[in-house]
Amino acid sequence: MAKKPQSQSSQPKKRRFTFFSDIIGELRKVVWPTRQETIRLTLIVLGLCMVMGVVLGAVDYGFSELVAKVLLGGK
Repeated sequence: MAKKPQSQSSQPKKRRFTFFSDIIGELRKVVWPTRQETIRLTLIVLGLCMVMGVVLGAVDYGFSELVAKVLLGGK
C-alpha cells in the first residue's frame, strides 16, 4: 500500500519556523560595521546629499531664469 501524504496543515507552520530560523542564522553571519565606520559613512552620505541639493537647486534656478527670460519674455 502507498504511504499517505502528511496533512497539508502541518507543512506551512513548519516552513514558517524554518524561515525565521534561517533569517536568524543569516543575521549571525553578517559582519556589522563598527560605530566609527557607521558615523563616517553617515557623514559622507549627508555631505553628498547636501552637495547634490545645492547643485540641483542651482540647475533648477538657472532653468527657471532661462524659461522666464526666453519663453515668458521677462526682464
